[in-house]
Amino acid sequence: MVSVMVSVTRKYQVTIPKEVREALGIKAGDEIVFIRTKEGYVIKRLEDFVKEMAELSKDIEETVKEMKEGMSKMFKEEQE
Repeated sequence: MVSVMVSVTRKYQVTIPKEVREALGIKAGDEIVFIRTKEGYVIKRLEDFVKEMAELSKDIEETVKEMKEGMSKMFKEEQE
């Protein structure tokens, strides 16, 4: 297990270290989600998370794009 430490700014922001961004495939402009699990939190790109949920929900008629738009809207509303 490799740990990476970062500092939180006064505005509660962090810079994601290069090795973590590369491991997760995060690029500038990507949206990410923090997913709570029994073990703690997992960070994923929103696009990857949506694809995983769509794969688990094949019988649902929504497209990945519709799910992403809906989830993005939900996350934005929570931030307001």
